[in-house]
Amino acid sequence: MARFIFITGGVVSSLGKGLMAASLAALLQARGYKVRIRKFDPYLNVDPGTMSPYQHGEVYVTDDGAETDLDLGHYERFTGVSARQSDNVTSGRIYQTIIQRERRGDYLGATVQVIPHVTDAIKEFALAATDDHDFILCEIGGTVGDIESLPFIEAIRQLRNELGRERTAVIHVTLVPYISAAGELKTKPTQHSVRELTSLGVQPDLLLCRCEHPLPATERAKIALFCNVRPEAVIQALDAPSIYSVPQQYHVEGLDAEVLHHFGLETPEPNLARWADIVDRYNNPEGEVTIAVVGKYVGLPDAYKSLNEALVHGGMANRVKVNIRWIDAEVFEQDDSAIAAQLEPMHAILVPGGFGERGSEGKIASVRFARERGVPFFGICLGMQMACIEAARNTAGIAEASSTEFGPTAEPVVGIITEWMSAEGLQQRSAEGDLGGTMRLGAYEAVLSGNSHVSRMYDGAAMISERHRHRYEVNSAYRDPLEKGGLVFSGMSPDGLLPEIVERPDHPWFIGVQFHPELKSKPFDPHPLFAGFIAAALHQSRLV
Repeated sequence: MARFIFITGGVVSSLGKGLMAASLAALLQARGYKVRIRKFDPYLNVDPGTMSPYQHGEVYVTDDGAETDLDLGHYERFTGVSARQSDNVTSGRIYQTIIQRERRGDYLGATVQVIPHVTDAIKEFALAATDDHDFILCEIGGTVGDIESLPFIEAIRQLRNELGRERTAVIHVTLVPYISAAGELKTKPTQHSVRELTSLGVQPDLLLCRCEHPLPATERAKIALFCNVRPEAVIQALDAPSIYSVPQQYHVEGLDAEVLHHFGLETPEPNLARWADIVDRYNNPEGEVTIAVVGKYVGLPDAYKSLNEALVHGGMANRVKVNIRWIDAEVFEQDDSAIAAQLEPMHAILVPGGFGERGSEGKIASVRFARERGVPFFGICLGMQMACIEAARNTAGIAEASSTEFGPTAEPVVGIITEWMSAEGLQQRSAEGDLGGTMRLGAYEAVLSGNSHVSRMYDGAAMISERHRHRYEVNSAYRDPLEKGGLVFSGMSPDGLLPEIVERPDHPWFIGVQFHPELKSKPFDPHPLFAGFIAAALHQSRLV
């Protein structure tokens, strides 16, 4: 029988509800419970797939091909539980489902309303496929008081009545700001936020108070009194030195113990040895490397959230600190001298995924620099495609090589993918079709060449499964001239039609992959490609 923990936020956004949910789930896991985390997003997009990274941050992709909120990346990295399409729902998807049902006549002529139809659909999502779990954590996006989130709050209220307090808990994440002029922490914003939530019929059971200074016992007692919770249920959440310190920090503050107290459960102390090792590796590196990430969304770190964390994981695997230098690819298009000036001090170069022509020539220039200078290179998705275009132009003599993503071209080394095989059978798309949810999405297998560098990093595996998110593909018709120029196709789709991995055997470390390995990396299980990439960067650092 699953128990439900609903997580809301108040006062301001960006308080870390997703990180809090992931940390609490990890703590419950460490006590032997089976957990799953879900995210309710109030925006009207069906999913974040068509949203700009500057609007929403990265799009996290699950094995079953769902384009989801980046918080699901936190959930997976902290728990190791693979997220799935049913773990993220938006208002847009809820309304889309309801309108489709209404058009079919499923409501038997009834007037379709927010209550009960919208709230019933939200509850249906929350309760689906939960029988084999001990705890389901449900994070509500946005901030209490936002008009968009009202149907979700109402659904929580109804679920609490239907399931009872013995099966539900509400954790409200709030802010206790420090006013430097007064030298005081102020509890009034938290009081107002809780009052707003209770006015909607939801009384929180625990308060997680984000604060920059320790929360005195007197202030905790004051918050408990005015917010109608036990003093022990007011948990302070100070800023942590890294996100990987948060589970241990919340355990010390008593978050998991208070949650179990609410449900009347008793368990032994959690086994946090895994997290102690992660924190030790992060806090006590034995060296450092500097990685250049040449992309187009570098102004917003959340656009490459999983990539950033996967590089950190690679550092943990090698016990080194990873310094990331975010470089706007467009800079290299405006000033050729900037290429050497910015890339020469780097120990490795990574070109990540992205969409559109902007910055593409700067990325190609970065690939060429890495190839000619023998600097470790890692190309992901669009980065692999740029590596193939660079090879076509500069080693295969195809001067006009380009991608149809950037416009008509006589030499389409990269072109739109119109059909491919999936577990469900043949998938077909057209260039004029919808943009949302129409890419090659989710986990697909790749066959590795037995004598390849990448096969060795996967411990000799002949077949791997990795997550994809792309609309364009390297054209295998150009394989022969590219391989004659030294770029080997070392990974292909099982049917042999779609290039998945390229590498240069004559280079210290030069690998491009069509998939997104960063989506499967975890602090306690770093992805082998990132571990290998950072190891190559460490070797490079000892040469310069």
